[in-house]
Amino acid sequence: MKQDYVECSELSGKTINTLRIYKHASDGTEIQIELTDGTSFSCCVSHPPAVTASHYQCGVGTPKVLRDYEL
Repeated sequence: MKQDYVECSELSGKTINTLRIYKHASDGTEIQIELTDGTSFSCCVSHPPAVTASHYQCGVGTPKVLRDYEL
């Protein structure tokens, strides 16, 4: 049976440095959280309803995706 939620256990206990919410006319709404350990988490909610999220490591070049989440 598919769960109706996603648990992001990798983020438990981490400290938030910055949280931003972006509204995109075509893509929906994105929540971006930058953590104090140098990683970031983003989640996008669009219409029709779809939720996707990623935990990633920023640096030079393309960010390294640590885990993708989908609901």
